[in-house]
Amino acid sequence: MSNIRLFYSESLYINLKSKLDKTQSHYIYKVMRIKEGQNFSLFNQSGEFEAKVENILRGIVEFTIKKKLRSVDNPKEIWLAFTPIKLNYLNLMIQKSTELGVTRFIPLLSERTVVRKINEKRLNKIIVEASEQSNRLNLPVLDKLKKLEEFLKENIETTILFGDLNSDNKKINIQNYDPICLLIGPEGDFSIKEREIISKMKNIIPININRNILRSETAAISMISIISYTLLS
Repeated sequence: MSNIRLFYSESLYINLKSKLDKTQSHYIYKVMRIKEGQNFSLFNQSGEFEAKVENILRGIVEFTIKKKLRSVDNPKEIWLAFTPIKLNYLNLMIQKSTELGVTRFIPLLSERTVVRKINEKRLNKIIVEASEQSNRLNLPVLDKLKKLEEFLKENIETTILFGDLNSDNKKINIQNYDPICLLIGPEGDFSIKEREIISKMKNIIPININRNILRSETAAISMISIISYTLLS
């Protein structure tokens, strides 16, 4: 079987006969040069399946599902709550966080948030592509933008790790927490008022992961890497 791996948004099951959309058909037919009779894989929340190219008609790939390759596992929920940053850095953060296992992205508006809009369509495209590349099955969920205060009120029972350069805490024990949420501040840090609110919340654990000042995307990727490694240990 080829190493072509695509996310399929509709239900998947053995003996399903269906078609890829125009974009995916172009990718595997024109870019990857797949031919009739060859196999590739499709995945979603139903699992991962082997598909056989039955026909390529006017550039559209028709396929049949032949067998199930693996079922969806149930990884620990890792959420990333972040304030939007400049486009290229945001794209990088979403891509690498998806590869590292984040299951939910929560974009936030704080007092010092500079970028106050996100391109949901673009970010979801990055999520799909990163999931295809990294061999994961479940796609992370991308929430709508919300205010920091709203997020904190909604998650008073959720364990939140807050990346804080001023914290003396350098150790974390997350094995008993599910979900675990990482909170990354804006490029100019949270305001004094926001930091006071955060510091008073018992479910928020400040943690210092580096002695240097990190960019938002670097802090996010670093914290997720630490969490992922800890969960594997």
